[in-house]
Amino acid sequence: MFQNVGEILMLLWRTAWALPMTWRQRRKVFDQLFEIGNASLLMACLLSLFIGGVLALQTGPVLAERGLTSFIGQIVGLSMCRELAPAMMAMLIAGRIGSSMAAELGSMTVYQEIDALRSMNINPIQYLVLPRLVAISLALPVLVVFSILIGWLGGAVVSVYNYQIAISYEGYFNSLRDGIDLIDVVNGLFKSAAFAVVIGLVSCHQGLHTIGGPRGIGRSVTKAVANSIILILILDYFLTRLLMHLD
Repeated sequence: MFQNVGEILMLLWRTAWALPMTWRQRRKVFDQLFEIGNASLLMACLLSLFIGGVLALQTGPVLAERGLTSFIGQIVGLSMCRELAPAMMAMLIAGRIGSSMAAELGSMTVYQEIDALRSMNINPIQYLVLPRLVAISLALPVLVVFSILIGWLGGAVVSVYNYQIAISYEGYFNSLRDGIDLIDVVNGLFKSAAFAVVIGLVSCHQGLHTIGGPRGIGRSVTKAVANSIILILILDYFLTRLLMHLD
């Protein structure tokens, strides 16, 4: 475990050192942005719509029984901004994109394409890891913004058309406006950026350290997704504690 942590931190350092070279790799960054962001947008919006709807469906009747229906917009809004949108989008990207990164780099490692790059004096970190890490760090916060907005919309639809809640669109969005501050959205974006770095580093690290042929590629993909999700949940707790103290 300590060896893996050290290797990941070293990969982070070497990638950060290569950041000034990002402009040279802009075409690869744009390709990765399309794969991570545009190709994942529909799935992210669909997931967020039902997350917001389920949240309103579960909390709305309980609030209505206690005469607190006017707070449903605040509950859905804060939950989506601070926790659900960043965490769920990060897990979605870890499963969809993190596995792809690990498989692609793992196959290049197994079939000695990484060694071929080194033999041509091409830095694999700058050529392969940097574009992926930059792209996922830019794409995930944007996906989280869409997730928050669609989640709010899903909560509004369920709140209005559920007879147990019986609140108007105006009442829902007034509650949302009164309960949500810009700092709540910023906190969610900050978390998503941290999660993106974790996903990119873990997935690329697993890919670059793949051994054992096709079976080894499968193990690397599984470890990349599992480790990313575990680290996302652990990091979410500590970031939440930190942001609560800063607020």
